[in-house]
Parts: sequence; structure tokens; C-alpha cells
Amino acid sequence: MHEMLELLLCHVQGDLFELSAERGFASIEFIDAFMGSKCAAALDMDFNKLQWMDAEYIMDALVDELGDKLVHGEQESMGALSWAGHLYRNWHFITGESSKEISKQAPADQILRGYLYYDQIGDEATIEELKEKAIKRSAKRKRTMIEKGEFDLAPSAAKRLR
Repeated sequence: MHEMLELLLCHVQGDLFELSAERGFASIEFIDAFMGSKCAAALDMDFNKLQWMDAEYIMDALVDELGDKLVHGEQESMGALSWAGHLYRNWHFITGESSKEISKQAPADQILRGYLYYDQIGDEATIEELKEKAIKRSAKRKRTMIEKGEFDLAPSAAKRLR
């Protein structure tokens, strides 16, 4: 995809996240729902007509798709929302990962909580740091499951994780 189109899509997604607050949607829930949506998957494609639409059009498509999953509630600042929208879309362009996979590594609450810090270090450094945190969370979760007997591993593999 051409660099200018990628930048435009980052801005459109930032505008979409801001629009969610203007419409009164709870920011964290909105972002998490969006990142797992068909609309986000369409934006991930090499080419899709949704990529040529503005934030208003995408919001209408998202409301049609998700309906009751979009709840009203607490909104984050417009700056944080715009930045988060841009970061998530640029993450896709940098790594090629899907919006759904990105959201699993860096859920909205984590992104928004770290906005003031992450905004200062740049997208690539932010992505690298968040990926490292996701790996550590996953390893910790596996260790906990093993200790509780909820995750069955070969004895040699279980020993290495302790």
C-alpha cells in the first residue's frame, strides 16, 4: 500500500475513535469491539472499498455490524483517542498483523493508560514495548495455569517454565 494512503488511513481511524466519544460510546469498549470487527478486518486488507470512506461512513457501518455491543459510557480524551486510532492502524502497517491480533497484544485499556508515555517514544518503540509486555503476560498466564494444573505440558517443558 502506498505510504500516503497508509497515513490517511491512520488519520481516518483516529477520527473514528474521536467520533466514538462524540457519539457517547465508552472508549475502551468501543475500541476493543472495533478491533475485533469486520470493519477493522476490511481496513486490514490490501484493498477494500471501506478504506476510501470517511470516519462517519465507517462509524455507520460499525453501528450496523455491532449494534448492542457498542455501549455508552466513559470517554477518554480526544487526543488519546486520536493517537490510539493512529497507533493501532500504523501497527498493522508496520507488522502486517490483523487488528484482532493487535488488540489481543495491546487491549484498549493498556493503550489508553499509557498514552502520555507512549505518545512520546514513537510508534515503533511503542509497538516493540507492547509486544514484549504481551509475551511476558502470556508466559505468566501459562505458568499460573501450569501451577493450577489447568495446562498440561510434558514434564521437561513444565520444568523449564518454573
